[in-house]
Amino acid sequence: MKVSAVFTGLWQDRRFLTFWSAQTVSELGDRISELALPLIAVTVLNATPEQVGLLTAAVWLPNLVSLMIGSWVDQRPDKRRLMIFADLARLVILLTLPTAYWSGLMSLGQLYVVAFLAGTAQVVFNTAYSSFFVRLVTREQFLEANSKLSSTRSLSSMIGPAIGGALVQFVSAPVAVIADALSFLFSAVQVSRLQVTEIVPDAAGESLFQRAGGGMRYLLEHPYLRASLLCATTLNFFTFIGSTLLILFASRDLGLSPGTIGFALGIGASGGLLGATQAARISGWIGVGPLIAIASVVMPLALAIVAFADGPSWLRAAEFGGAEFVFAFCVMCFDVPLMSLQASVIVDTMRSRVTGAFSTVNFGVRPLGAVLGGLLGGWIGPRDTLLVAAIGGALSVLWLIGSPILSTRRIEGLEPVPPRART
Repeated sequence: MKVSAVFTGLWQDRRFLTFWSAQTVSELGDRISELALPLIAVTVLNATPEQVGLLTAAVWLPNLVSLMIGSWVDQRPDKRRLMIFADLARLVILLTLPTAYWSGLMSLGQLYVVAFLAGTAQVVFNTAYSSFFVRLVTREQFLEANSKLSSTRSLSSMIGPAIGGALVQFVSAPVAVIADALSFLFSAVQVSRLQVTEIVPDAAGESLFQRAGGGMRYLLEHPYLRASLLCATTLNFFTFIGSTLLILFASRDLGLSPGTIGFALGIGASGGLLGATQAARISGWIGVGPLIAIASVVMPLALAIVAFADGPSWLRAAEFGGAEFVFAFCVMCFDVPLMSLQASVIVDTMRSRVTGAFSTVNFGVRPLGAVLGGLLGGWIGPRDTLLVAAIGGALSVLWLIGSPILSTRRIEGLEPVPPRART
């Protein structure tokens, strides 16, 4: 087989490959930190379930103001520069952890601050990215681009936890965070090499609060976006109740070592890679909307597999990895078609503020779910908390009933919906 026959489509687009390489390295670093941060709390600082929940909440708390951030970003013509700034900010923020560790000054308070500041920079990056993405690829390439970028995320979830687990076990969790910090430096360099045509803001006479209100109204009045918001928010809330305690449950209840946890997460993440590469094909068979609905049910039920894990250590590790496989596969089957659908129906000049509004609600419930997960874990135990999360998350599909999403089979015929005129 010729190489040219394999590397087709966006693999032959130099600009996309440059951005893809930035995301590949950055996502790999993120997976290391996602394992390292809670393990710092659990193994270095002896955190309780409630404190682990607060740490997860700190990461996602900035999303509560992402509507305001997105509305500010919407009026900025230099969105690529904002993405670079966000990457460099996370580089500096994360490097404070190993510095404090070597100085003997590390504390849970610092861990919370680092998580919050890094989460804020992530919000800035994401709201700027939504406008950047539609200038990087064409509408016909939305599904392909999202599939490839999601494949990268899934591949990083396979490799990252295994690398992270090994780093944590052999050089300590705080030192492992350095790998994530350096990944943001690489991302900043790569994004700085890209040139895209910026979207010209169209609401120069509006105040920040007026733009924010317009973004939220557009989101809530849009039939596709409103249904997807309610479904995704419910799903996020309940899955974060459970996922907040996954590392703690695997470490203390299942008795798995950091290396085993990282390896099992990496094996399980292969489901995400499979889902990312096949989501576009599956949506072509059963339709974009039906795939989103099916994934929203099966994804949270994977948490029940972890809750019922039992037997010898090798079997517990296999069950943990299997649950992660199912969960990661469904995440991609939910995210890839949903992101492509949303990109197709939002007008260009509203993208950043609508992304911010969506994140304020959708990601804003994550810290609430994380805190509740920590409280439930301390009250009824991690195992029962995982079961509550599985059942509640599966009910998120009810929001799609009666919406146009369920009947949508292809995104090619969808057109952006302009905002309603205010009288």
